[in-house]
Amino acid sequence: MEEQNSLDLFAEQGKYVKGRHLVTIFHNEENLYTVLRIRVDETNDNYEDKEAVVTGYLPKMHENDTYTFFGEFKDHPRFGLQFQVSSFRKEMPQTKQGVITYLSSELFKGIGQKTAENIVESLGENAIAKILNEPSLLDSVPKLPPDKAKALYDTLMQNQGLEQAMISLNQYGFGPQLSMKIYQTYKDNTLEIIQSNPYKLVEDVEGIGFGRADDLGSQIGLVGGHPDRIKAGCLYVLELGSSQEGHVYLEAEYVLNRVKDLLEENKQEQIEFSAIANQIVLLEEEKKIIVEDKKIFLPSLYYSEKGVVRHIKRIMEQKEYEDQFPESEFLLALGNLEDRLGVQYAPSQREAIQTALMSPMLMLTGGPGTGKTTVIKGIVELYGELHGCSLDPKEYKKEEPFPFILAAPTGRAAKRMAESTGLPAVTIHRLLGWNGSGGFDKDEENPLDGKIIIVDETSMVDIWLAFQLFKALPSNIQVILVGDEDQLPSVGPGQVLKDLLASACIPTVRLSDIYRQSEGSSIIELAHEIKTGRLPANLMQQQKDRSFIKCSSGQIAQAIEKVVLNAKNKGYAPMDIQVLAPMYRGPAGIDRLNVILQEILNPNPDGTRKELKFGDVKYRIGDKVLQLVNQPENNVYNGDMGEIVSIFYAKENTEKQDMVIVSFDGIEATYTRQDLNQITHAYCCSVHKSQGSEFPIVIMPIVKSYYRMLRRNLIYTGITRSKQFLILLGEVDAMEIGVGRNDELNRQTSLQEKLKEIFSADITTGEEDAEVSLFYSERITEIDPLIGMENISPYDFMEQTDTK
Repeated sequence: MEEQNSLDLFAEQGKYVKGRHLVTIFHNEENLYTVLRIRVDETNDNYEDKEAVVTGYLPKMHENDTYTFFGEFKDHPRFGLQFQVSSFRKEMPQTKQGVITYLSSELFKGIGQKTAENIVESLGENAIAKILNEPSLLDSVPKLPPDKAKALYDTLMQNQGLEQAMISLNQYGFGPQLSMKIYQTYKDNTLEIIQSNPYKLVEDVEGIGFGRADDLGSQIGLVGGHPDRIKAGCLYVLELGSSQEGHVYLEAEYVLNRVKDLLEENKQEQIEFSAIANQIVLLEEEKKIIVEDKKIFLPSLYYSEKGVVRHIKRIMEQKEYEDQFPESEFLLALGNLEDRLGVQYAPSQREAIQTALMSPMLMLTGGPGTGKTTVIKGIVELYGELHGCSLDPKEYKKEEPFPFILAAPTGRAAKRMAESTGLPAVTIHRLLGWNGSGGFDKDEENPLDGKIIIVDETSMVDIWLAFQLFKALPSNIQVILVGDEDQLPSVGPGQVLKDLLASACIPTVRLSDIYRQSEGSSIIELAHEIKTGRLPANLMQQQKDRSFIKCSSGQIAQAIEKVVLNAKNKGYAPMDIQVLAPMYRGPAGIDRLNVILQEILNPNPDGTRKELKFGDVKYRIGDKVLQLVNQPENNVYNGDMGEIVSIFYAKENTEKQDMVIVSFDGIEATYTRQDLNQITHAYCCSVHKSQGSEFPIVIMPIVKSYYRMLRRNLIYTGITRSKQFLILLGEVDAMEIGVGRNDELNRQTSLQEKLKEIFSADITTGEEDAEVSLFYSERITEIDPLIGMENISPYDFMEQTDTK
């Protein structure tokens, strides 16, 4: 009868295969992906072989133990029929003798046949389940010493804790991968936490939101105004505000209203504001939030802002730079530099260079074509001349630090910085020695060793990373922060560049003049019009380096397809062409466009090119891909773009795994199948992901279906990624809407306010709004055409485009 009930239970869960574990073919300790072979005892699927290969996310399984796996058989193109597991259960011995044999096996040291018999005699045939649920029952077993009882229980937990947790989590609706993450967070306390306060998952486990935890909470009776539920709602609202909207804090009134709406959504019971307020007080007492002037912060963001302010004040208190060089000496050195480089600096550029050399800190900002790169090079060159420092790292002894530190948030931005200055430049993460687990090697106790640091693309730096950087700076270093204040803010919370500029506490020079070729750059002109909230009258007119194709949302994909095909036919490589879009879904979304673009730029019509399918995506040799997470061990970081250079199938390597090799500007990273969620196709990417990069050709669709994302800084950031050709597609009124929306998504931060509070006296700043005449210099912002492409305009890419 019990056997029949078991079969009925299996049938309810769908297809299953039950059998004895023979051998583990592959097991990844980090993500638990496993391939094993079993001896089949029974199955309700149409499978007649005596053995089967089972794959899925599973804990380490012991040979000769029996398991029931739920899932389905699937035919792998290279490895044949495999049973892909969605859940499983371990079959414990069901008979008295079976339990005795199991407990007296080699798994349980010190438990012999007689002791095992005593345990079963005292606790019955279901002794194992009883011990796992209530270990104190072992105290009642005659002649069982306490140390052996503890060792027995620990071994049972070691061998079955993860299995039992994953089985229980599966019953609560969690898949194997998420179950594994939960277990790795709580270990042996997993079930206790799940059954007592599932809302902790919102705090502790990435990928679990309030809705998921709330469903689980309702199953165990944590409903309505339960304190744990309210606390979880508060933390969820704060996390959402920081991760999705970039806020460092939220107003207390907003939190109260938002939490109330969240807890009452689709529920009958109303939650009182007083109940929410009480839990906010308790959360503050538990140091899980910080409340200041009716503003509620997550502690990491609060202390990041405070830390940035403290370290800026520490650096700014230096006085040694103010009079270190007489102005006459500076002007003489500057004149010599201009003669040597064959340039003449404009007044604002001279001011920036002098301020950088005479102050502990400088903020340098300006739009495209205003000469920021030229100023950076001037600062470096003149610093070396005035201080007698060589700019050649090879001239320094091994123990002698190189005085110049150049860094940027992304690998591509760092590479551009190195190319423009001739000096080594690295990502901020690499500079600080990111260890992969949220910490850095460089900090207050182990600071950076250099005399001057220049950080480019500062608009991309969020408040947490800014804190990590500033606390690793020695007090006697000169700091130059460079960025474009009109670009998008950082992906992470905060708006560091904007707040530092607005505080007026740091010497600042804003470059507003445009330096360009005599024939001009209409892309740069368009960018400067947009930052003032206007569109040029010639937006729809063909220019030598930009154009606008009118088309509807439904025509975007077709138009992009034709433009890219023409660019490809004219000799441009995939890395030269970048499509930028603000949204992932929909007919004009990033996901859809990547599928189309792959078939144009890297097709595989005859199937001869190696490819690997991962979900709905096919990765091929030659594909352009984007890194989505930091991988410091390979010096590859979120936002880096690379090319797939090799694919190895499992049967072709000793690891017995499918592998993809990606080259990021010469740095190669290896991805197994389980790691492929760390990359995505990059033929089309978001404007945010393109920050810090420039491309010869940028194609940017702008339509009203993007309405939620259309804003001035997004459009401005997108078009300024273009080095030579810009092709806009879409609707003019959508462009007008986006350019007209500027202040709707202001982030809630207190960095500016905290800076003003801590600096009691006025600090000299650069002339923020100085108006000087346009200064033309071919050398400064020369836009080099690609070899052989001098006479091509964006309209050449559109000769086959018939969209109206």
